[in-house]
Amino acid sequence: MTATLNTLVRGLMAVGAAGLAGCAAAPQAVPKGAEASPVVAVYAAGSLRGALTAIAKDYEASTGHKIALTFGASGLLRERIEKGEPAQVFASADNDHPQRLARQGGWEPSTVFVRNTLCALTSEQLDATPATLLATLLRPDVRLGTSTPKADPSGDYTWELFHKADGVQNGAYAVLDAKAQKLVGQVSLPQPPTGRLAYAWIMDERKVDVFLTYCTNAVAAQKEVPRLKIVQIPPELQVGALYGFTVRESASTAAAAFAKSLVAPAAQAVFKHFGFGQP
Repeated sequence: MTATLNTLVRGLMAVGAAGLAGCAAAPQAVPKGAEASPVVAVYAAGSLRGALTAIAKDYEASTGHKIALTFGASGLLRERIEKGEPAQVFASADNDHPQRLARQGGWEPSTVFVRNTLCALTSEQLDATPATLLATLLRPDVRLGTSTPKADPSGDYTWELFHKADGVQNGAYAVLDAKAQKLVGQVSLPQPPTGRLAYAWIMDERKVDVFLTYCTNAVAAQKEVPRLKIVQIPPELQVGALYGFTVRESASTAAAAFAKSLVAPAAQAVFKHFGFGQP
């Protein structure tokens, strides 16, 4: 009887061990829809923050693809990409930086997707108009803030404006170039508190009296600090800004699809809401 019982126990243990081994070896079925959604790494100009955040949120909701946004000065972002950071889509405030990546290889030809223009964001203490803006900028007592050329396209566009100013008033370029304070577009510069727009914070702290920036940035800054004024650049000084994007050739299909969506009607309507012009 005892021998029979021992034999039965050993048999049950063998069957149990075999069953456990089979469970460990069997592949687990992945429930439909539970696959990890691809994450699309998008590096974009800081002036696109509001519009692109809204567009990415809508895109995520409709596709399930996660969009990871990194914002900064376009020139600095390009340098980070060149050093190996894994951006899949690069949306720049100019078309030169994306073209440079494409020329180096590994990136698709750039596509212009929106336009922007420069405006003057001024203190409430100034009474500048488009007609008097240049004279105001040239005044010795008016402090002028800009972004940093080469690091940030906004700075490049501003220096183009300075050159145009020289054609309107001889010697204007030298004055503007000498007095301009480059307060945005450098890693070493003081950064605004979390949640503050750099231009609004700089003007709110009265670091300068006028800041030349994109009109979209000026509108956002005025919403944050209502006492600030926005002055349109007169036609003889105006410089247009063409924004371009490029996609890494090895990027996922999700990345390519997101980039393509930026020129679709839905995204273009969001850009228009934020003050951008059509490509």
